[in-house]
Amino acid sequence: MADESPPRSALAEFGIVDKAEDCSFSLGIEEEYFLADARTGEVVTEAPEGFFAEARAVSGGRIGHELLQSQIEAATPPCMDVQEARAELQAMRSLLARIASEHGMAILASGTHPTAPWRSSVQTERKRYDAVMDDLQMIGLRNMLCGLHVHVQLPDPRSRVDVMARMIPFLPLFLALSTSSPFWQSSLTGLHGYRLAAYDELPRTGLPELFRSNTEFDAYVAALVHAGAIPDGSYLWWAIRPSVKYPTLELRAPDSCTCLDDAIAIAALYRVLVRHLYFAPACNAHVNVVSRAIALENKWRAQRYGVHASFVTEAGPVPVGDVLDRAILISAEDARMLRCEAEVAHCRTIVARGTSADAQIGVYRARAATDGPAAALDAVLGWIAENTTAFASDRGLATEAV
Repeated sequence: MADESPPRSALAEFGIVDKAEDCSFSLGIEEEYFLADARTGEVVTEAPEGFFAEARAVSGGRIGHELLQSQIEAATPPCMDVQEARAELQAMRSLLARIASEHGMAILASGTHPTAPWRSSVQTERKRYDAVMDDLQMIGLRNMLCGLHVHVQLPDPRSRVDVMARMIPFLPLFLALSTSSPFWQSSLTGLHGYRLAAYDELPRTGLPELFRSNTEFDAYVAALVHAGAIPDGSYLWWAIRPSVKYPTLELRAPDSCTCLDDAIAIAALYRVLVRHLYFAPACNAHVNVVSRAIALENKWRAQRYGVHASFVTEAGPVPVGDVLDRAILISAEDARMLRCEAEVAHCRTIVARGTSADAQIGVYRARAATDGPAAALDAVLGWIAENTTAFASDRGLATEAV
């Protein structure tokens, strides 16, 4: 829900290109984090403006506000490869952690803050956010949620609606791989990804409608704008959408990933699948209302079970790991062309060892068994804070209590 028109956007350097050979499917990544008290881990409902001002200045405008003051967003510039994007995100996390520490805060990369009480949330003062909050009312205050957004530029921006429709069956996979929101207001929800359960309270969220052409999509947006329902297409908050300001197709389904390598792996997989769908128009050309309905069911299964889910197919249940293997197989040449085979392969590591949600649940249960729920939640908060800024590529997600 970030403002798409900051003074200096992290993606403002994207330019429209006319020839496929001039575009290497450049990508930009946006991550949202919670601001927490460095000592207790509890969410900071009103962050000092001096912190935001310093972060914006030092980052060249690539760090900015979110709808609520308890959140902050960092964005990479357009990157030509995922290795560059990883370096940018690592630098952003390190920079933010340092500046936050100077103000007695820490950053937490997680889809939900385990203990944050949404009733105490405070809106960021911006004209866009004023309008959003006026429209959403209480639902806006409940939007204490952090996501991972990945922009990929297509050689021909007019193809974005077609690629978006054919990407729908893959969207639950990205969510399953990213789940990091098993808690809500100090309660273990039973879901691996509660974030989208809360986010779907908002209008124009979830999976996009099955638009088959730019004409259909443009007619839908025009009708909402003409009726005064939305100012423009940036108020479509689907799990994937064509960006209004940039020639990109933006993935919005994933939770904010605690582990940096997980975020990069998901971004890499999305990028190679965008390239594959762009150059293979027959792939998922069969997508129809049944396919979308099945994807909607699989979105729920990803929220509920994360990487342990089995997805619905017309041929029967398929484990998430098998769905991932097929996605990697069909896009192997694209991964080779984009030089990100290792990053894509890390998605298999996520399936094998679990997501941030699995680790958080493991920390909670281990600590709760001996010290009770309150101490267990403190341990989860400490674990998220520690792993948000743990960058060694060979370092797995530790599940021991902190």
